[in-house]
Amino acid sequence: MTNSFKVKLGQGGFGTVYKGKLLTGGLVAVKLLNASRRNGEEFINEVASISRTSHVNIVTLLGLCLEGPKKALVYLMANGSLDKFIYKRGSETIASLTWENLYQIAIGIARGLEYLHRGCNTKIIHFDIKPHNILLDENFCPKISDFGLAKLCPRDESIISVSDPRGTLGYLAPEMMNRHFGGVSQKSDVYSYGMLVLEMVGGRRNINPEASHTSEIYFPHLAYKRLEVDNEIRPYEVMNTGEDEIVKRMTIVVCGAFNHSQMIDLQ
Repeated sequence: MTNSFKVKLGQGGFGTVYKGKLLTGGLVAVKLLNASRRNGEEFINEVASISRTSHVNIVTLLGLCLEGPKKALVYLMANGSLDKFIYKRGSETIASLTWENLYQIAIGIARGLEYLHRGCNTKIIHFDIKPHNILLDENFCPKISDFGLAKLCPRDESIISVSDPRGTLGYLAPEMMNRHFGGVSQKSDVYSYGMLVLEMVGGRRNINPEASHTSEIYFPHLAYKRLEVDNEIRPYEVMNTGEDEIVKRMTIVVCGAFNHSQMIDLQ
């Protein structure tokens, strides 16, 4: 199916994702899970979470493989993960997404999160929302994937208990690191979503350890400075009026998500 794992699509928290092709011609993403000391907890967790979902913006699980220590999950997929479209990768040639594409992707991810938090019989908090975990189909419709860190909880439960921080550095909400900022809840996903959208707007990772100036290492700080000076996050890019409006809407949503009192309507 993967031609001996020839084409790597991305790297998740618990495994590597490869491009595959079904005998019928359909394209899939095959996630090969890393060896784990948690007795396959993340594998069971992911299957249990996805099996409870059915939404256009949530990845579809086609099948799974469990053979001794080897574990794999098979998802419908066509265009790989979002990160390769918003980060520059050297000489690699990747189709560019228009601002309208990015805008619709941001809306789709928000709808997927809304479904996980309020639309399921059991509330699902993802805990690892980032561009690498957003798969795109043939029409660039976003699919939230990688539920290895997800937590299922009753719908009426607002604050949940977690034993240790879950997620990826750079996307973690403040309360995940320090309880003085408040209890952990679905709002933690909203914060991560805000960082994801900020990266979509800025076209770069939120942390750049190779930056020449300290002020440019953490992108939210740099973005704030650029908005203060130029009222633009990408001052080097020429945009028309429609594109500029899209960027402003997405930036407003980022600000709301960082306050993470609630998900703000992009429209």
